[in-house]
Amino acid sequence: MTLYPKLIHDALMTVRYPGNGKNLMENAMLYDDMRIDGMNVTFSLVFPKNPDPFSKSVCKAAEAAIHREVSPNVNVTVNVKAPETSAQEEPRTTYLRPKHIIAVSSGKGGVGKSTVAVNLAVGLARLGMKVGLLDTDIFGPSVPKMLKVEDERPIAINFDGKDLIQPIEKYGLKLLSIGFFVDPDQPTLWRGAMATNALKQLLTEANWGDLDYFILDTPPGTSDVHLTLIHELNISGAIIVSTPQQVALADARKGINMYLNDKVNVPILGLVENMAWFTPKELPENKYYIFGKEGCARLAEELNVPLLAQIPLVQGIQESGDAGTPAVLQPASPEGIAFMSLAAKVVRAVDRQ
Repeated sequence: MTLYPKLIHDALMTVRYPGNGKNLMENAMLYDDMRIDGMNVTFSLVFPKNPDPFSKSVCKAAEAAIHREVSPNVNVTVNVKAPETSAQEEPRTTYLRPKHIIAVSSGKGGVGKSTVAVNLAVGLARLGMKVGLLDTDIFGPSVPKMLKVEDERPIAINFDGKDLIQPIEKYGLKLLSIGFFVDPDQPTLWRGAMATNALKQLLTEANWGDLDYFILDTPPGTSDVHLTLIHELNISGAIIVSTPQQVALADARKGINMYLNDKVNVPILGLVENMAWFTPKELPENKYYIFGKEGCARLAEELNVPLLAQIPLVQGIQESGDAGTPAVLQPASPEGIAFMSLAAKVVRAVDRQ
């Protein structure tokens, strides 16, 4: 059998890129460096993002397609090529160097998204990870209060000849929030451009350094802030937080669809069902389904995404949040166990991506 480029092209037309559902040839992802030597073929695929969450699975699918459509005897080598950038494009900052970026989102407010983000970040730090946490809710920052650092004021340091914001450190985290820079008793009356510029400054002018995980506590709903984050960062995946009730789940769907949009293309790592049931402190074995039962579990099954955690509605979570000592720091409590389990599952979910 003789190999020639059209055979490879035809095989790659059967492989779809999960980000938009189009095949590799339609997406012009095959780079012009194909080499054929007998039954050996080597080529590169150009992905939209660097790093791209689908690169490993697509490369494996391309290899499998050639074995299926051409011959199982072909030796296939698939390389990943970063997308080319314009010569006029400003270089990205090197002060933020995370291995993985995770957006914690919710379709509506009041479902405990910030509680989940804070406890997830602290849980990852307890697992030995280098973790950064950015409170991106410009108009309602709550992370400083939940970590009892609302009176802290980040300082500027000189790094490589440039003045950078030094993140606050607490419980093994590096963290920043617009809440450190505004009067907590006054509303933040900013137009969209002012909010996004402030957010960009926290991203690009802060000494975040090398991180294993960079957690984004995003505002509820969909907004300019989300679009800025998606544009500025290569987000590894999103976690959607919701309560079990139908009103919250309807808004959660909107958040999920935003991340899965063709122009956004951020994978959903999974759902977190917060306030899944109420358990009285004096009756730890009892469960009362105040907001409905298994709503997130059904939505996760419908969308074929993992249900990462079901967090109970217990008094300890409220008390720990108000005291600035996240519930995950109490590993023997039901809520501590739930949040540590969430952190471990997120690590596995990111590894699978």
